[in-house]
Amino acid sequence: MVNLLKNYTHWLHGQWPDGKTETLPAIDENGKSSLSGVYVVGDLTGIPLLKFSADSGAKAVADITRDSSFQKRSASEDIYDIAIIGGGVSGYSAAIEAQKAGLKYVLIEASKAFSTIANFPKGKPIYTYPTDMKPAGELSFEQDVSTKEKLLDSLMLQARASGIEPTIGVVNKIAKHGSTLSLDLENDKAIKAHRVVVAIGRAGKYRELGVEGESKAVNRLHDPADYKGKDVLVVGGGDSAVESAIAVAEAGANVTLSYRQSEFTRPKPENQDRLKQAEADKLVNVVTKSEVKQINDDSVQLYVPDQGSEVVVKNDAVLTMLGREAPLAFFRKSKMAIQGEGTALGWIAFAFFMLFAIGVYDWKNWGFLNGLWSLTQFPNTMPSVLSGLGEWWQSEIDDRTSLISTIAYSMKSRSFYYTFVYTSAIGIFGYLRIKNRNTPYVKVQTITLFSIQAIPLFLLPEVFLPWMGYNGAFDSGIGQSIANSLFPSYISAQELAAQQWPEWGHPRAYWHAYGFILAWPLNVYNVFTPTPIMGWLIISAIQTFVIIPLLVYKWGKGAYCGWICSCGALAETVGDKQRHKMPHGPFWNKLNMLGQAILLVAFIMLVIRITGWIWPDSWMNNSFVFLLEGKNSDGQLTNPFAWKWIVDVLLGGILGVGLYFKFSGRTWCRFACPLAALMHIYARFSKFRIFAEKSKCISCNQCTSVCHQGIDVMNFANKGKPMEDPQCVRCSACVSTCPTGVLSFGEINKKTGEIARKDSLAASKVQMSEVIYKAKV
Repeated sequence: MVNLLKNYTHWLHGQWPDGKTETLPAIDENGKSSLSGVYVVGDLTGIPLLKFSADSGAKAVADITRDSSFQKRSASEDIYDIAIIGGGVSGYSAAIEAQKAGLKYVLIEASKAFSTIANFPKGKPIYTYPTDMKPAGELSFEQDVSTKEKLLDSLMLQARASGIEPTIGVVNKIAKHGSTLSLDLENDKAIKAHRVVVAIGRAGKYRELGVEGESKAVNRLHDPADYKGKDVLVVGGGDSAVESAIAVAEAGANVTLSYRQSEFTRPKPENQDRLKQAEADKLVNVVTKSEVKQINDDSVQLYVPDQGSEVVVKNDAVLTMLGREAPLAFFRKSKMAIQGEGTALGWIAFAFFMLFAIGVYDWKNWGFLNGLWSLTQFPNTMPSVLSGLGEWWQSEIDDRTSLISTIAYSMKSRSFYYTFVYTSAIGIFGYLRIKNRNTPYVKVQTITLFSIQAIPLFLLPEVFLPWMGYNGAFDSGIGQSIANSLFPSYISAQELAAQQWPEWGHPRAYWHAYGFILAWPLNVYNVFTPTPIMGWLIISAIQTFVIIPLLVYKWGKGAYCGWICSCGALAETVGDKQRHKMPHGPFWNKLNMLGQAILLVAFIMLVIRITGWIWPDSWMNNSFVFLLEGKNSDGQLTNPFAWKWIVDVLLGGILGVGLYFKFSGRTWCRFACPLAALMHIYARFSKFRIFAEKSKCISCNQCTSVCHQGIDVMNFANKGKPMEDPQCVRCSACVSTCPTGVLSFGEINKKTGEIARKDSLAASKVQMSEVIYKAKV
């Protein structure tokens, strides 16, 4: 049984990559940080490429000059218009732009201009991706800059031509004083500015192995020739590690490259190809899935988990090419937000929002805290309050066939207000999403999501169906037959015929109409009824086991989760700017299986429900309400562990919404939704894929960082493999965020493995620009 579960987990989720994202300062699409007036550019935006660094620096200054609250100060003031921290590519690009705009600026550098590039290994290859991109600003890369030396010569030449000289100094932190920013330097010096551009790159400490003997290791390669004839161990899996291993091997060293993962995902395609060739030529011995356990004077001990043993490698030198951490301490001291990190105020706000979510969902469902809410009578009193609008309103209420009367009676229901607010939130934040991610795909998708929420999930059950009922549409004939089979009455036939309706609510259970969109087992209440409602049993069976599998087969799980479902509608709109907060990594990938457990419970309850229908006097039938809603035979809430309270209210409501601003809007969808869990199984047979142009991938990890389903998209993209992780909800964030236009939605030919079709609805701004450019050419 254990092996069966392991094999199933591997088949469904475990086989997919589970890489993590790097922790960086929190910034918006323009580079603005949480500290007003401070921009972050260059490598710390998450895109470690020369052209993008230059582009971000120039665009930050351009954004500042467009800001209506920014006014250029006179040269006599002891305050700079802009202070730029960091004299690298992005810093100089910003300085040149500031100079061109006639601003009073200062460029502060800790050592010397372009020091990071100057410290690159001798002869390091340089890739100026994307080749067709022309960055904003004046800094250019049009000359032959294929090596570190040529690039540095080109940049220094442009810097001298601009006349910009950096001020040498180290900035400890940035502080806000009114409308002015103060840069605290060493030796108690300070520089004041109205705007600050942080261009310091990954200037944090070098990452370490944390093993015995690490003092022998070095974390920078200066000249590969220094290691000629030596036994060298290179540790790491990025571009620096691969380039260093190849360079030292080509200089005559005996090289072993150790990497803890099973395959290389971070290096650029050219470097991966070079490494494969070096391995084939016996220049580099690659040991993947290995860990350094101890470094000795003349050897290194590697632990290889797959072999369950240690390997001793003869060694003269160790290069730990693990990269540098982002200088997070600087941002913390400056009180600037960091992705995924909480502040005391943030945690307090989160606690209050979670309490709010508890209150809303307990109130909506007449829960265990119902007696505490002073709002309990709120829905019932609303029509009488509104009657103060005048006689016309009161007369309309008295006329039960009027649309206003229908709305008035709907307003006595708590679900009316909840659904109204829910729909309004999707509309408001949907508009903001379209404005923020303005692609044809996002526009059509968002309008579709809002339309489905507004019409079949709000107006139909709350307004249209009741209004039709009050006007006699369901009193006789086929209308009555349909209504009886889909919207049974909860009052007697005599009361219904005499139109003796209750003071609260409508005569028929029109809420069942939610089932037209929300399929089983996301919505179980049309199936788990005291007596079978054949209409809904047929509809639910066709939805769950025919329509949805066909949709998933052609367009993936996201055809429902990203285009139809109300949970997805709220996640894609209200949760749009929180998607980067979804945690990634092996633990969270394993937690994906929680939904499978909930799906299993749903099927067990289905069997119990059917058994109860067959044998009405059995304990299964008598106990089902207790299992489903937590109510005893007297209708009292006594079981807080029932399906409704654990799955629908706690996981789907309180945590699903309460965690929006802490762990992304897709927490419920990814980990716990039973319908999503069922669609994960369907998706394993789907033709849907996200395709990648390997040659354009720069391994920047932006696609992974914005995936609010926790998918390691980059791991597919930089290999050129079609992404087939069943978690994908077709939100298009990875496609639209990719800075080089690598990704596209489409279908695969399952027989040949080739692309069968790509989506015509554009989701990538980069690809849209390329189409326009080609059309002009």
